[in-house]
Amino acid sequence: MPGRVPYAGGFRWQGVEVHPYKAEATHFRGVTRQLLFAEGAGASELRYFEVAPGGYTTLERHEHAHQVMVLRGRGKALLGNDIVGLEAFDLVGVPPLAWHQFRADAGEALGFLCLVGRDRDRPQRPDEPQLAALRLEPEISAFIRV
Repeated sequence: MPGRVPYAGGFRWQGVEVHPYKAEATHFRGVTRQLLFAEGAGASELRYFEVAPGGYTTLERHEHAHQVMVLRGRGKALLGNDIVGLEAFDLVGVPPLAWHQFRADAGEALGFLCLVGRDRDRPQRPDEPQLAALRLEPEISAFIRV
C-alpha cells in the first residue's frame, strides 16, 4: 500500500477491504478485519479488527507474540490465565503460546489494531484436554466462548 491512504470515517480506510475475520464461522461471532499494512511494510502486518457488540474472537494461541492497541469501545480479553478489561487506547501484549480471546461489551463495538510479524505460525485452537484445563478456573470457564 504505497503512499497515503485517507481515512474514510467509521473506522474504515479508502481502498481497504473489510473481510470476514476467518473463513470458518463457528468459533467466533461478529468480527471483521482490515489489512492496513502488509506487502512493502517490512517484516510486519498491521490489521484492524472490529468485534460487534456482544461478539468475540476465536479462543486460540500461537507461537508468535502480537501487540494490540484498542481504538474504540470496551470489552474484555483472556490473556493466559487473566481476564482484563479493555477500553480505548489500552495497549495489550499477547505473549507466545498464551490462550487469548477478545470480547466486546454488549452495548458497543470493540475495535483494535493488531501488529504481528508477516511470517507467523497458524493459530492453535484448544483440544478437549486443553479446554478442560482452561475450564478448571471458574472465571475463565464463564468467560470463554468456543
